[in-house]
Amino acid sequence: MTSTSAGLVGRPLVQKYGGTSVSTPARIRKVAQRVAASRRHRGGVVVVVSAMGDTTDRLHSLAHQVSRRPAEREMDTLLSAGETVTAPLLAMALDDLGVAALSLSGAQAGIRTSHSHTRAHILDVVPTRVIAELKAGRTVVVAGFQGVNEALDTTTLGRGGSDTTAVALAAALEARECEINTDVKGIYTADPRIVSRARLLAGISYDEMIELAALGAQVMHPRAVEIAELYDLPVRVRGSFDDGPGTLITRSPRMEQKKRVRGIAAEEKVAKLTLIGVPDQPGIAASIFTPLSEAGISVDVIIQNVSRDGVTDLSFTVASGDLAQAETIVGRVSKKIRAAGVASDAKVAKVSIVGTGMLGQPGIAARMFKALADAGINIEMISTSEIRITCIVARDRVAEAVRALHKAYQLDQA
Repeated sequence: MTSTSAGLVGRPLVQKYGGTSVSTPARIRKVAQRVAASRRHRGGVVVVVSAMGDTTDRLHSLAHQVSRRPAEREMDTLLSAGETVTAPLLAMALDDLGVAALSLSGAQAGIRTSHSHTRAHILDVVPTRVIAELKAGRTVVVAGFQGVNEALDTTTLGRGGSDTTAVALAAALEARECEINTDVKGIYTADPRIVSRARLLAGISYDEMIELAALGAQVMHPRAVEIAELYDLPVRVRGSFDDGPGTLITRSPRMEQKKRVRGIAAEEKVAKLTLIGVPDQPGIAASIFTPLSEAGISVDVIIQNVSRDGVTDLSFTVASGDLAQAETIVGRVSKKIRAAGVASDAKVAKVSIVGTGMLGQPGIAARMFKALADAGINIEMISTSEIRITCIVARDRVAEAVRALHKAYQLDQA
C-alpha cells in the first residue's frame, strides 16, 4: 500500500461498521455516538461502512428483475450505491453531534483495484484526500466494498469487501489499529448460535484467523486478515454497541498454553463432486482442475482413492454456488478423459478444528475422529494442514458435530 501519512498528528484509528450495525437511521445515530466518543478519547478516526442491512441483496435482486444477465460493470456501479448511501448518512449524523465529518467514495479515498468487476482485488491505496481531511480536523467516512480501476470504472470487492477496504486503508495510513465492529462481541471458540457455551477469545494469531475465516467463520474475510498480516497491523474485532475489548488479531498473541485447538469452524455451503473410474495416469489431475481454475472455481478438499486395475475415483469439494457450473465443466472433462461418470452431493458440510498449538501434538486428530464417531457422525472426507483438520460430513449433522468437538476439546474452559 502507498503510504503518504507523513505529517499526520498521531496515528489514526480505522473503524469498520458492518451492515447490521448501520441497518436503520437509529443505528446509524448510535454508530455516530460511538465514533464521536472514539474521536474524543483516541484522536483522528477514519470510518469504513457497509451498505445498510440487506441493501446489497435488494439491489442484486433489482438487477435481475430488469435483466436476465446484468453486465458486470453495471452491477458494480449499482451495488456500490449501497455504501455510498450509508457514508453520507453517517457523516450527517456526526455533524449533528458537533463532529466535523466528510464522506468519501472508495475512489475518492484512493482505493485502486484490479480490472475485474464484482470480485476486484485492491492493488494500491493512495489516501491523499483522507490524510488532507484528517489534517483539517475532520472525521472521514469511507464507503467500503468498492474502489476504482485503471479505466476509472467503479469496482466492487466481493464478499467481505468492506473488511478488506478497512484493513487496506489502515495499512496505508499506518494506523495504530483497525477495528472491525460487527454484531458479535469478537471471535469465539465456535459459533455461539450453535454452541451456547462458546467462549470469547482475547487474542488470536493471523494464521489461525485466516483458517477460521476460510473455513466458515463469518466474522471476517480471510483476504482482509492476509493484508493485516502482511503489514503487521493489529486488528480488533468487537461488538458495534458493546464496550468490551473484543478479540485482538496479531502475529503473536498471548497463547493459552493448555489449548492446542483454538476454535471450531463450520461451513454449510459446500458440495462434493466425484469422478468415477478415472484413468490413473500422469496429467489427469491437471486436465480436471485446470478448467475449474480458469472458470474461477475454487476447489478445497481433494481425495483420490487407491488405484485398482488402472483406474481410481477422485472426489473434491466446491462452494455450493459453484456446483452447477462445476458439474458442467467436470462432465465435459469426464468424457474427454474417458472416466466412468460423475456423481455429486449437495448435502454435505465442512467442520474443522484450528490451532497453531496442534502442530506435532499426538492425539489431536484421534480425539476429533473419536468425538465424531461417538456422536454417530460419518466422516466422508478428511483434509489437513499444519494448523487445521477438516472433515466433510452430512450437512444435517454439522451443528451436532461442532458441539461434539467443542466439548471434546473442552473449549468452554479458559
